[in-house]
Amino acid sequence: MIKLSDHLHQPVMTVARKDFATLRQDFSVKQALDNIRSSGVGEKIVYFYVVNDDGALAGVVPTRRLLTASLDEPLTKVMIKQVITIPEEATVLDACEFFVIHKFLAFPIVDPHRHILGVVDVAVFTDEVFDLSEKEHMEEVFELIGFHVSRVRGASPFKAFKFRFVWLLATIASGTICAMLVSAYGATLTKTIALAFFISMILALGESVSIQTMTVTLQGLRSKSATFLLYTRALRHEVITGVFLGVGCGAVVGCIVWLWSGNVMPAVSIGSSVFFILLAACALGVSVPTLLHALKLDLKIASGPLTLAIVDIFTIFCYFMMAKILI
Repeated sequence: MIKLSDHLHQPVMTVARKDFATLRQDFSVKQALDNIRSSGVGEKIVYFYVVNDDGALAGVVPTRRLLTASLDEPLTKVMIKQVITIPEEATVLDACEFFVIHKFLAFPIVDPHRHILGVVDVAVFTDEVFDLSEKEHMEEVFELIGFHVSRVRGASPFKAFKFRFVWLLATIASGTICAMLVSAYGATLTKTIALAFFISMILALGESVSIQTMTVTLQGLRSKSATFLLYTRALRHEVITGVFLGVGCGAVVGCIVWLWSGNVMPAVSIGSSVFFILLAACALGVSVPTLLHALKLDLKIASGPLTLAIVDIFTIFCYFMMAKILI
């Protein structure tokens, strides 16, 4: 007997419908309606998908919008160009997550060239997944969809330990490396005691920014296939954000250090290090989860420890390197 969890991990194409409706992007609304009348539509049509001359997905038109638009309106003016799609390698569980996150009634399944292979509708989240007469099945679905913690929740303490301990080793390793770096820069630390006072603040700033960026990145990776173009766009966005955060936080921290110590150079050193640390934290918050996604590792469990470990090491290194150069 196939368990529900086994069914959820089947390819989404096994539950996809092929009776989806497509319209050419050079149609007007009148031509689109005439085409629909002549060719017919499938049993459950919620959205009409617009394709270009190559057959690639160019947009989507909700039924209500198509019926209420002017007949002479070009379809390109009516359609929604930003279409959320499900990649063909996705599973039924992945499709269910799309319905939970985006709350649409259907999603197109596309190949790497954005050709529509099928459509999965909300029935996957209801008829196909839920057995309403068995409450434990519903709970299992929500556990899997929510956080992918089925390997930990309900497991024995030793099994949970084995699964989680390997990633906590990253924190231990980074802490050891940070301690070694502090020891290596002992001479720099003795030049001004103010450096010691602000280590915890600097670490907290780097970790906070990296967690914020990582959270946004994880949400994006759950709804889109990771491509180099998407990565570069996200990286550019976060780097620009990091510049603003670095300038703002660096200026505030620099002023605090100056008022605290009464010396300008420690303030300049610590404020400058904050700028570079937050810039790196934003970049790492995007890069580490994307790399783990490409390697098909568990994003939720692995991203946090690894990102924080790398950020902590860079933070200590940058903090004392700037101090060594400027003080």
